[in-house]
Amino acid sequence: MSWRRAALVGTRLARSGSSSAGGLSGTEGAAASGMGSSTSSSWGKSATAPVNQIQETISENCVVIFSKTSCSYCTMAKKLFQDININYEVVELDMLEYGNQFQDALFKMTGERTVPRIFVNGTFIGGATDTHRLHKEGKLLPLVHQCYLKKNKRKEFQ
Repeated sequence: MSWRRAALVGTRLARSGSSSAGGLSGTEGAAASGMGSSTSSSWGKSATAPVNQIQETISENCVVIFSKTSCSYCTMAKKLFQDININYEVVELDMLEYGNQFQDALFKMTGERTVPRIFVNGTFIGGATDTHRLHKEGKLLPLVHQCYLKKNKRKEFQ
């Protein structure tokens, strides 16, 4: 089973329609079918596997939220991105068989073990409170825009 199917069991896309993010829109989506905590037996066995999988996910997506389904701050962060119509990927750590290993890897990468751990344009921006502060300061959308511009340029050259 691929990392995408196993670990991104909470993948959601923002509501469709025009957005304040310069027309960035998607379709509202639900989690992949078969949501659960089972992953391939090979994931999480190696100390480097979680870091590699996290880095791959961060590099492939403009916004990634590492979350837990029972976390109110995680819900607050996901709602912010939904409200401003920004596509995001969410990894629900409590739905993964090796979620603790992924959380340990995030701790090594970010210096904190708490969730949510939010990455925009490949950069760790903090948790829910940090993300809301960036949005209020007008700094969140420019970070997201930079990522979409970069991804569009890559597509043009392919």
